[in-house]
Amino acid sequence: MSDTEAVLSSYLDHLAVERGLAANTLASYRRDLLRYVDHLKTRGLTRFGDVAEADVVAFLAALREGDERHRALVASSTARAVSAVRGLHRFALREGAAGHDPAHEVRPPRRLRRLPKAIGVAEVERLIAAAGPDGQPLTLRNRALLEVLYGTGARISEAVGMAVDDAEPEQVRLRGKGGRGRVVPLGRYARQALDAYLVRARPALSAHGRGTSALFLNARGGRLTRQGAWEVLQAAAERAGLDGVSPHMLRHSFATHLLDGGADVRVVQELLGHASVTTTQVYTLVTVDKLREVYAAAHPRARR
Repeated sequence: MSDTEAVLSSYLDHLAVERGLAANTLASYRRDLLRYVDHLKTRGLTRFGDVAEADVVAFLAALREGDERHRALVASSTARAVSAVRGLHRFALREGAAGHDPAHEVRPPRRLRRLPKAIGVAEVERLIAAAGPDGQPLTLRNRALLEVLYGTGARISEAVGMAVDDAEPEQVRLRGKGGRGRVVPLGRYARQALDAYLVRARPALSAHGRGTSALFLNARGGRLTRQGAWEVLQAAAERAGLDGVSPHMLRHSFATHLLDGGADVRVVQELLGHASVTTTQVYTLVTVDKLREVYAAAHPRARR
């Protein structure tokens, strides 16, 4: 057994006995670290005292690239393996098996930030147009709900939590996370859809119930639930031929379309009810991608 293998065996025993790692976690560490020790062997290294930072960095690159025996790892799996390697070198230093820690400055790759998904304006129009058969009370409710979700960026819980008094002629009041309230302007389409629902549909739906101040009602006259609102959206999306549409996607679309239209990110922050502008700034990444696409397609010196 080589020096690196002996230290690795001791480290795995340490993780199992003293740290009490779960069996699955320990198995993942063992797999990653056996691959690391094998990587060191191919570089002629059998003692941790001889390992340099460049050797650890090379292992990081090998994880991401893969080879004939190993598939390339995604960022999250690579980060786990690098974390295991860093722990192994700290252990080797502490146990006197090495005089330095070559992995100390090696950082795992950042996980790619998942950008919010949005649908285009034309797809939003198709979705709302597919609210249901014209003239029926539930169709008027569905169209008003979809217009409010997209027109205000409301979370689904905020939309179904609205009372009739929260819908004013030019704006709506929404109650967000932590009880934070905000006022969001209503666009013309949302105002028209809400007016039609309140005048021509809500009274008929309310007659089936016991009376409630909720804005959006179900067929029995009670408050529309989150699940009921979700089903409204899914049914409209299916009729419109759109896949994977969610209430949060309409919220993302609201923010993205505002920024594409030139809105300031802090204004969008207020409209979305984000406590920090940092949360809102993820949407600017989407619009930067859009700018790149437009630039690449339109600028004569950008074409290849």
